[in-house]
Amino acid sequence: MSKKDVDKEKIKNKKQIKIMVFGTFDGLHEGHINFFKQAKKLMKNSFLIVSIARDKNVKKIKGEYPIKNEKERMILVKKSNFADKVVLAGKTKYLSHILKEKIDIIALGYDQKAYVQELKKDLKNKGIFIKIIRLKPFKEKIYKNHLLNIAPFYRRR
Repeated sequence: MSKKDVDKEKIKNKKQIKIMVFGTFDGLHEGHINFFKQAKKLMKNSFLIVSIARDKNVKKIKGEYPIKNEKERMILVKKSNFADKVVLAGKTKYLSHILKEKIDIIALGYDQKAYVQELKKDLKNKGIFIKIIRLKPFKEKIYKNHLLNIAPFYRRR
């Protein structure tokens, strides 16, 4: 086996650190891209999983449905090539898809508040200890969908 083959084998066997981020992602902007990049940079050998919020959960949290449905938003994030994997969030139990992916780190946006208060406690109650990291804002006074005039940001269904 050549040195090159040995190096490839070492890289292949090295455990990737799974990092999960959450969001609606109803149209991507520079703030979202920065969010993905920050999450990927948390660990050297990271594997970024982006969890797309379900339409009904967006309605519950934000009061209105997103412009793009969950499948369209999933395709949009996949096409961006910033995520290693894109998944739909759980329909009713938000922990199920987190547990299924066996992640190491949860990276939260600076402004993400929904579900966050109970997240650590709910994970602990399941006997799971996942590191939770809050990421920094990227030009927070500019890169927010409602500030970017992506109108109408939400639509009623």
